[in-house]
Amino acid sequence: MAEAMTVPQRVRGLFRLTALAGLALLSACQTIVPRGPAPAPEQKVPPPVSSTEVQPGLPRDTARNRVALLVPLSGANAGVGKSLANATQLALLDSRNDKVRITSYDTATGAGPAAQRAIAEGAQLILGPLLAEDVRAVTPVARAAHVPVLSFSNDVSVAGDGVYLMGYTPGQSIERVVSYARSKGVTNFGGLIPNSLYGSRASTTFLRAVESSGGKVVSLQTYDRAAGAMAAAVARMAKDAPFDGVLIADSGAAAAAGAPLVRKSSPQVRILGTELWNSDSGIAARGALDGAWYASVSNGLYRQYAAKYRARFGAAPYRLSSLGYDAVLLTVRISHDWKIGAPFPEARLRSGEGYAGIDGAFRFGRDGVAERALEVQEVKAGGTTIVSPAPGNFAR
Repeated sequence: MAEAMTVPQRVRGLFRLTALAGLALLSACQTIVPRGPAPAPEQKVPPPVSSTEVQPGLPRDTARNRVALLVPLSGANAGVGKSLANATQLALLDSRNDKVRITSYDTATGAGPAAQRAIAEGAQLILGPLLAEDVRAVTPVARAAHVPVLSFSNDVSVAGDGVYLMGYTPGQSIERVVSYARSKGVTNFGGLIPNSLYGSRASTTFLRAVESSGGKVVSLQTYDRAAGAMAAAVARMAKDAPFDGVLIADSGAAAAAGAPLVRKSSPQVRILGTELWNSDSGIAARGALDGAWYASVSNGLYRQYAAKYRARFGAAPYRLSSLGYDAVLLTVRISHDWKIGAPFPEARLRSGEGYAGIDGAFRFGRDGVAERALEVQEVKAGGTTIVSPAPGNFAR
């Protein structure tokens, strides 16, 4: 049987990522009825409860610390929410946990009330929510109860003061790919940025990253989602051509539409992308992006996890579901020092301690945002290849 993934106590040098644990299959729980006369009512023992399943409603196991999983289990985002819930169940199985009970709550019916119910039912740690607006609804409830929140959002504005972000932030991805591009001689940069909150933050990071690395942003153009808007932005940018590299801070599909237009004025340009491309399962089939670079978390362990997920749940996981798996690994690791019934030891999250998971090494910064060790991948016909592996340690 394969060993369960372990999480290191401290990361002070190289991270050693263990292979994913073999999937433990649960046998059906049975209530054993004793022979002979029935015991007196006060001597009755409740039936045993599986120690590894994510249970809806009030947790029934008082011998474990209670953790709430707040994700959308109905409505438009139910698919990703259920995938996150499945991932937490798989992580409990793989870690052979016996100290944590995870209870799921549906944020689609109201994230604030879901948090109130979870805390009333004894939750000492919240995993989730997924959406930034739901994090904002949960935060005052959790803070009042001194319950930490490990959110799956990537909106850095909701982090801090007891709220920690597991999500992949565009800033880290852009800084990494710009740094790599500069190391390969890219000097003059252009940027194509969508008019959105994501785009606004991406542009700020892009300008700062290029400047700090000694490069120059020659042109930065924004565009709406209207038909022809990107083509118009590229036409404006072409007046300042040629470029060595152009960042398209959008999805893989949008970047594939814009790349041929950019290359008309700068044939040798290197197209750069963000972490959004890693969620595009068809990125390798987008021929227009051949040779493009983007920075993201590693997919090495994720592929193994996805195969196990499909074997157990009969469907492919959402890419973001690995956040749920890694959040459980972190929780289980800390649970070794978490006394039953005591508050969650939040200081462990603020200590700068590093953890290893499906998505590689990460640690929480002072701002509560997960700092991740990212790799740079190049899109090739029929696949992607790693051109710059994730660093083995975090710079202090």
